[in-house]
Amino acid sequence: MRLLYATVAAGGFRRHATYRMATAAGVFTNSVFGFILSYTYIALWDERPQLGGYDMADALAYVWIGQGLITVCGLMGGGFEDELIERIRTGDIAVDLYRPADLQAWWFAANAGRSAYQLLGRGVAPMVVGALVFDFTLPERASTWLAFLLAIALGATVSFAIWYLVAMSAFWLMDGQGVVQVAWLGGLFFSGMLLPLNVFPGALGEVARMLPWASMLQIPADVYLERYTGWGLLGAYAFQICWAVVLLVAGRLAQSLATRKVVVQGG
Repeated sequence: MRLLYATVAAGGFRRHATYRMATAAGVFTNSVFGFILSYTYIALWDERPQLGGYDMADALAYVWIGQGLITVCGLMGGGFEDELIERIRTGDIAVDLYRPADLQAWWFAANAGRSAYQLLGRGVAPMVVGALVFDFTLPERASTWLAFLLAIALGATVSFAIWYLVAMSAFWLMDGQGVVQVAWLGGLFFSGMLLPLNVFPGALGEVARMLPWASMLQIPADVYLERYTGWGLLGAYAFQICWAVVLLVAGRLAQSLATRKVVVQGG
């Protein structure tokens, strides 16, 4: 069974690797937005040095980490939920349920392959572009890169769990696009994509940093910036793991409830 899911993950990687022009266009788009955000941050940090506890170099690094992780951690969409929602809507999901594989595990493996490709195809390139143009912070310790990769993997897992729950809503709503839009806005705002969550004031900042979206960008960025060390780093991982477990279990429960009474539409 492990070989099956490894094959599914490899297939997800190859599937997205075939869209090379789309990848190039995505790198270009992320780089353009990276420049826009960089100059916005420069203006903001010129007025408020050390805003959120970051200096200018940290803030610029945060921008380009965000651009690198947009698709890797599904900040604005998991990349699979539209397909899964469509299969639920048309009734093709019934075929998936007959497979000798768990539905959630199947899509998790496929999404893992997608995330791995996006990390290589659209994650690294924008950060290289940013590093060539701007003077931003680089990790002082080589081990930080491994810690950063683990934080990315956990963030991608939390992202999958969120978007899988969003897709499961289609069993009841038959059209999950409204839920997709709400989750999209949540990811855009509460992941720290627009501004680091450390900048959010008062209770809003405290709540934002406790939500699962913080696992997808804020925590990986802070790991990269070496703001977590020792037990603090383990605590950051524990935060991500706890949200991943809670959301994956919630997705499992939603799947169990939904598949007891599958309504097949169309065809």
